[in-house]
Amino acid sequence: MSAPQKSKEGLSSLQIIFLVVAGFLLLVAIGVGFSKSTAPSEDSAADERIAPVASVATESAAAATANAGKRSGEELFNSACVACHGAGVMGAPKAHDKAAWSARLGGNLKALAASAVKGKNAMPPKGGVGDATEEELSKAIDFMMK
Repeated sequence: MSAPQKSKEGLSSLQIIFLVVAGFLLLVAIGVGFSKSTAPSEDSAADERIAPVASVATESAAAATANAGKRSGEELFNSACVACHGAGVMGAPKAHDKAAWSARLGGNLKALAASAVKGKNAMPPKGGVGDATEEELSKAIDFMMK
């Protein structure tokens, strides 16, 4: 028996045959794996496996609009204002700090509400609560001034 012939690239014919057979077996194995997999529509456990770790429940637009104008000052404060006014973030006057609030426009509630509607410094218009009414903002400011 003669020694295996070397191809121009340096692989022997035996090595080439081995690579072809290994590649064929790999393709067969992949094909078998796909044929045994369950279709996503039939795999009830798939939803459980890919479920997110947490979810966010949001109010529908209709429900949010229905609440507009009905919130108390404390409710609006606790839902949005507390993020900055609770700790005095970026120069926001802290809630219930009478001195800090009286320094703002002389404590004029109407002027403060008008300022809140437009936004002031880092505070976005309406404090980021787009559906807040001017009356609700006044109630929230009044709550923070006490």
